[in-house]
Amino acid sequence: MSRVRIVGGTYRSRLIDVPDAIGLRPTPDRVRETVFNWLGQDLTGLRCLDLFAGSGALGFEAASRGASEVVMVEFAPKVFAHLQKSLAALGANNAKLHRADALRFVQDSALPFDLLLLDPPYRQGWLEKLVPHLPGLLAPGARVYVEAEAPLERLADLHTIKSGRAGQVHYHLMERE
Repeated sequence: MSRVRIVGGTYRSRLIDVPDAIGLRPTPDRVRETVFNWLGQDLTGLRCLDLFAGSGALGFEAASRGASEVVMVEFAPKVFAHLQKSLAALGANNAKLHRADALRFVQDSALPFDLLLLDPPYRQGWLEKLVPHLPGLLAPGARVYVEAEAPLERLADLHTIKSGRAGQVHYHLMERE
């Protein structure tokens, strides 16, 4: 088991346990710091969806920075159990966990989000599967953070406004045109 550090906000410097699970790639500290600099340090009042929560690093980072609600979705039972422990340890009352399949969750989601955090498993076509559901997930002016195995210029009606690369990971901040 490894650990990741929350970079900023209320839970700054707190550690989250990361279980050993196939395909789990916690977003590195340096990348999270860059992304939340892009987003602005204060997410007060924003509704956020961390659709492939994994370690919880992105979702807990958003919760730490004042998001009014962070919905974290994870399907794998072992990984979900670790998220529950991390949530309890942090006491983040603005974060909610859902054990669900990502596609089923987005099909059933009724309220739009201001920030969508997408770090899906690679080489499984998740981004393509999500494209038809993105319009219903996004509030006006919403932004989307995406990690992918290749650079992205567009995703549905979203275009990349900022991007970077760390090792094999290409990360993007996107918004509607």
